[in-house]
Amino acid sequence: MNRNMDFFTALYNVAKVVNASLDTSVILDEITKCVARTMSVKASSIRILDAKKKRLLMGAAYGLSEDYIRKGPVLLKESGLDQKALEGETIWLENAQTDENFQYNEMARAEGITSVLVVPLRVGKKMIGVLRVYSGEVRRFTAEEARFLDAVANLSAIALDNARLYQALKTNYDLLAASKYRIDDN
Repeated sequence: MNRNMDFFTALYNVAKVVNASLDTSVILDEITKCVARTMSVKASSIRILDAKKKRLLMGAAYGLSEDYIRKGPVLLKESGLDQKALEGETIWLENAQTDENFQYNEMARAEGITSVLVVPLRVGKKMIGVLRVYSGEVRRFTAEEARFLDAVANLSAIALDNARLYQALKTNYDLLAASKYRIDDN
């Protein structure tokens, strides 16, 4: 099968997942699984920027061990890779085990991670996180793969923003309904 058709089919599947649910954990889990399988990489993860914009929190991961997932926080001040991605760049590391821009070199070695490709998650001009893929060997990702990952990152960001907006709307509705209930009781 044509590789571009694989990307098209994968994007279609990601769009269906995004459209089918407002449960971010379900959406992000499916996205990371789809990305890893489509790109034939060891693993994939989505990390979300915290409210203080100092750390990237794990949103979802596929293909990574529990030890790696729980290795510690990704601190922006210590991760040149993520700093650049959150400036809007697509970043490729040839070898995360030795690259000074990767915060956890030893954990990358223990996990068997070599090359990493990272794209930003953005809503409009606002950066909200990163989507990463991890290869077990040195891998030069193609321009098509980078574009695919960027498209999936955009869909992921839309899904996160929609879920956030839905939650805010639901909270407002619940507050209004509760206040109406109290008014009607009086």
